[in-house]
Amino acid sequence: MGKIAFVFSGQGAQRPGMGKEIYDASEAAKAVFDKLDTLREGTSAMCFEGSDEELMQTANTQPCLFAVEMAAAAALEEKGIKADMTAGFSLGEIAALTYSGAASLESGFGIVCRRGEVMQKAAEENPAAMAAILKLSNDEVEQICSGLDRAYPVNYNCTGQVTCAAAKETMPMLLLAAKAAGGRAVPLKVSGGFHSPFMESAAADFAEALKGFELNTPALPLYSNLTAEPYGEEIRDTLSRQICSPVKWEKLVRNMIEAGADTFIELGAGNTLVGLIGRIDPEVRTFCVTDKAGLDKAVSELAGEETENA
Repeated sequence: MGKIAFVFSGQGAQRPGMGKEIYDASEAAKAVFDKLDTLREGTSAMCFEGSDEELMQTANTQPCLFAVEMAAAAALEEKGIKADMTAGFSLGEIAALTYSGAASLESGFGIVCRRGEVMQKAAEENPAAMAAILKLSNDEVEQICSGLDRAYPVNYNCTGQVTCAAAKETMPMLLLAAKAAGGRAVPLKVSGGFHSPFMESAAADFAEALKGFELNTPALPLYSNLTAEPYGEEIRDTLSRQICSPVKWEKLVRNMIEAGADTFIELGAGNTLVGLIGRIDPEVRTFCVTDKAGLDKAVSELAGEETENA
């Protein structure tokens, strides 16, 4: 029997109203939101009622998406569905870390709030933007970036899709170069050049901040964006370096499949990850728990299997 992997959405998935249906549908999800509201007042309201502009600010995006992701995980567990392994894309890795038991809900939320703060500060100090480059190979994208000033391939999403970060003044040239090479560029809804040298100061600040949080050995395999492998002993170093290093998503997913995962459930506010996973390996099953319909579908198809395997 195959294994279930929970994967948690990254920045850019945020949207007004996110999490409200999960909140209304699940007592366990509601308890997560209520608890996090006591730690950061107004988090639920910002998820449910915040504007695109508010939610796009990194210091808001990260705690709000974390809240939605952990609520969705709680809603699934309430129905008896648990993961055998977990990972998250960029900020989603903090939710995965928390789900794995390496951090408590309170510590995970504190970590993600601090992460959002230091990354927003770095973004303000180093104005940059991001775009997904489609239809080109990794090598072609790397070559384009090497010929531009302060442009970097940062997220290796799947075959034919690499996200790049570039200085604000360089981004128009990157878009033109991608088009000239036969590719297509899609600007992303983010407020900085993440997973690149633009975030080196954030990584240093985050490393210092992590000293104040208790972290434990994960209770289940937790896959790292930095290495594409399960976490080892250096949890703090891995977390801090992730901020200014490329995300090896395609390799990470392939490693999870090799370890037995045949069902992936995306938790959060979007469906980007299940789309990427479907392109990486069309044979695996995917579910997306972002609303009541997604929750109900996952439960109806998987709850019986979990009972059989118990």
